[in-house]
Amino acid sequence: MTRGFGPARNAGSGRELPLPPFQPLGLTVRSNPLMAKPLNLIVACAENRVIGRAGRLPFDIPEDKAWFHAKTAGQTVVLGRICFETWPKVLADGRQPVVITSNRALARPNVRITNNVPDALAVAQTLPGEIMICGGQRIYEETLPRCDRLLLTLVHAEVPGDTFFPEWRHLAWRETWRREGRDEHYRYTFSILDRQ
Repeated sequence: MTRGFGPARNAGSGRELPLPPFQPLGLTVRSNPLMAKPLNLIVACAENRVIGRAGRLPFDIPEDKAWFHAKTAGQTVVLGRICFETWPKVLADGRQPVVITSNRALARPNVRITNNVPDALAVAQTLPGEIMICGGQRIYEETLPRCDRLLLTLVHAEVPGDTFFPEWRHLAWRETWRREGRDEHYRYTFSILDRQ
């Protein structure tokens, strides 16, 4: 079930933050085709930065899955092998996956294979749509320092896990949108953070 994303309130101030327009996530309109596309990271993590447990998500939040699928639809998604193999809809909705792996057997039409993050980002720059970095841990660690935008679902719980998102709170971000949510198991916050 997908719920709509209405105006959000800024924590502490009670004021509404505007809903981001439903259009590409690019930070700026780029008239020069030689300029690099911005890098967007999209992640759901717990307060203790856990993003995975035994190759799976540590929580099942339908609203977050809907958010993730909507934001990555029609975009170029850069991800590691485990994320690729465990995401049933990776090829749906016009996504262009660029998989970082040494396993060439995963190559097929519309799936590009690269050995490392720099090569994956170079390939992603040539493909249509925005670049969405979708994990896992090593890919996030290598791309967080250079990303332009973070689409974060912060799950307000500490959960056990073996895969972590790198610490991001010390970096200079400007929150441009926020929405609170909850289900029967978790309270969570959707945020869009732009690099300052």
